[in-house]
Amino acid sequence: MTAMNPTVSYAFPPHAVPHLPIRNSGSVFPVHRIYCVGRNYADHAIEMGHDPNREAPFFFQKNPDTLVLSGGVFPYPDKSNDVHHELEMVVALKSGGKDIPVEKALDHVFGYAVGLDMTRRDLQSEAKKAGRPWEIGKAFEYSAPCTEIVPASEIGHPAKGAVWLKVNGAEKQKGDLDQLIWKVPEMISYLSGLFELKAGDLIYSGTPAGVGAVKKGDVMVGGVDGIGEITIKVG
Repeated sequence: MTAMNPTVSYAFPPHAVPHLPIRNSGSVFPVHRIYCVGRNYADHAIEMGHDPNREAPFFFQKNPDTLVLSGGVFPYPDKSNDVHHELEMVVALKSGGKDIPVEKALDHVFGYAVGLDMTRRDLQSEAKKAGRPWEIGKAFEYSAPCTEIVPASEIGHPAKGAVWLKVNGAEKQKGDLDQLIWKVPEMISYLSGLFELKAGDLIYSGTPAGVGAVKKGDVMVGGVDGIGEITIKVG
């Protein structure tokens, strides 16, 4: 590919590759794309006004440069008065492909992290009513806070464990990985039928019930048992 040619003369310096640290490693995880699974917990589907039955999964994307590392600040975004937290387990891929079989899907997983799918809910709601894409509600700057990647070689592939979030010490979200409607192997397999997955892809796996608004000065602390915790201040 021309973009990978070291002798090419760019019109301006290319942007740095977005990346996340890897626990117990001097290397970093270069991020290719960020996919998010919508309504993947039944209770969250209900609170958002949807049928919690096992409909086919659907996905939206965030840009890789929307990542914010745990311990950082999430600047309250412009053009919104209703910004919500959504705490999720994040799946990090080390390889990809097309039409990956469910039984082979976990072979492509490098590790796991804890992330926040920050959402301009008012703008997302307007887009839904108009039948328009969700980018303005989901893919804005700093909308994908995330922890370091924890290799699967250290923790295996978590299928159970609490998923939780507190805002200023008050519990807001609580669920369990075993409540995922579409499990990790299934979401990888289904997604690979829509896109050719690549090493460096992240999949935000869905959020439990309890999503709600944040304001400037709030401190969000959340976690997924067996993986880690994330702390983000709203600035």
